[in-house]
Amino acid sequence: MNAGDELPPLEIPITRTLIVAGAIASRDYQDVHHDAELARQKGSPDIFMNILTTNGLVGRYITDHFGPTAVLRRVAIRLGAPNYPGDTMVLTGRVEEVDGDTATVRVLGANGIGKHVTGMVTVTVPAGAAPGAPEEAA
Repeated sequence: MNAGDELPPLEIPITRTLIVAGAIASRDYQDVHHDAELARQKGSPDIFMNILTTNGLVGRYITDHFGPTAVLRRVAIRLGAPNYPGDTMVLTGRVEEVDGDTATVRVLGANGIGKHVTGMVTVTVPAGAAPGAPEEAA
């Protein structure tokens, strides 16, 4: 892994099931994440994804690339445009800095209306683990 390396994009279809399941899994019972009518009453065109689901998807994106032995050390994200059902979020990343076995990756998740998430992730990849390489059979 080297500074400047680009991670391959990951397309994530934004479905109602993903939005509601993510909210339930993170115990976020705010109605705007599961009740379309109440979300509209509060000014949103539909339900939308919560930050904890987005955080989990960013973590998945990084560990999918760096492998199952990668350890997330820090995830710092900021939300922008909401993720609504029927859209697709495309995650992209770029290695900004490498210090030994630790990398800092800039992450962007964009959807049809703009930047949904921006942030930085610090990840440690143990020596001998190749980013993007499949795990060896035991």
